[in-house]
Amino acid sequence: MSKFNSCSCSRGFDCSFLAIAASVIVGIVTTLLRITAVITLTPAFLWVLLGIAVVYLAVNLIVSSTLRCCRSRDCAQTPLSLVLTGILGTILTAIILLGVIFPATSVLGAIITGALLLFFSLFITATACLVVCLATTDNFNDDIC
Repeated sequence: MSKFNSCSCSRGFDCSFLAIAASVIVGIVTTLLRITAVITLTPAFLWVLLGIAVVYLAVNLIVSSTLRCCRSRDCAQTPLSLVLTGILGTILTAIILLGVIFPATSVLGAIITGALLLFFSLFITATACLVVCLATTDNFNDDIC
């Protein structure tokens, strides 16, 4: 039982907070760079992000089904929610940017581009938090899943 207590949810929460903060910073920087036309997006980049998010959603479904056997799932709940939020946000914003052509210095296009990279970096950093949380415990039920 002492191993179960070693995965404190506060550690998962701290990591999730850092993931959110880093993602917001990435989103703001991307927005500013897009407004000033320092960076542009190509449709190929948008398709790659959309493909990564869709494949990752499928992988997440398979992996989360195995988490039901893990006693540390309470610790993994916050990062897993952030991962799903990041995936769905990436899919939505990539579809918007693929469907609507914005001028290079469009403020609305820059905001949506910032949101795209915010969500993408959120699910990448939240995945790292999820791995840290699950790696700190090795408690699994003895029951067959």
